[in-house]
Amino acid sequence: MPSWNIHTAHVERLFADAGASSLGIRDTNAFLFGNLAPDIYVGYMVPDVSRKIDYKDTHYADPGFIPAPDAARFYREFIEGREADDLVLGAWCHLLADHYYNLRTIEYIDAIGVKAGEQTRIRKQGDFDVFGRTLKISIVPTLTPELIRLGAQFPQYAIDEPDVRASVVVAEGIVSRNRKEHVEGTPTYSLLTPEFFESTFDEVNRVLCEGLRLHAAGEDPTHLGRA
Repeated sequence: MPSWNIHTAHVERLFADAGASSLGIRDTNAFLFGNLAPDIYVGYMVPDVSRKIDYKDTHYADPGFIPAPDAARFYREFIEGREADDLVLGAWCHLLADHYYNLRTIEYIDAIGVKAGEQTRIRKQGDFDVFGRTLKISIVPTLTPELIRLGAQFPQYAIDEPDVRASVVVAEGIVSRNRKEHVEGTPTYSLLTPEFFESTFDEVNRVLCEGLRLHAAGEDPTHLGRA
């Protein structure tokens, strides 16, 4: 599934193409951090977090072969009818992105007749890792008192201050690694294809723009990312 370099690249694309204000985003730092937040307590992105939370509870999806999170459920529970802050909107966008990347991966694998299994999972994740390093990213969350405050009041579960701090350090490392290990040109993937990643990246960007604009206009975006 998408790692933080891919989620970060989507945030940068949103800001570059649409502009934060046109999408109803006021606190860009909180929004960026929110786009990373659902992975903090899963246990594989941020080492030594204060606790772990089951994937099914952080992403609203069963942790099967390629889970597609129920982003619409998250919206209904934590955004609809509320004054949701930009960290919460970012977390929703994370789940939307995961939903469509994983859904399109499932469809692609089915279309080419590849069976699900551990080897397929490894090949898929390896391809996502390579694709993530083809992206040029530069922004990282800034640790501020406001970010710590918003993390503590995250409505799905509190994000404790030490874990906010640790997550910012991890995000900085990912951006640094992408610079040092950037993949130039068109890579050869094990399972997926350059065309798959190009089309899915564009689709996810369109979905995120649509969802944020609908939310900003007071309209219902829960047809997006529905399990």
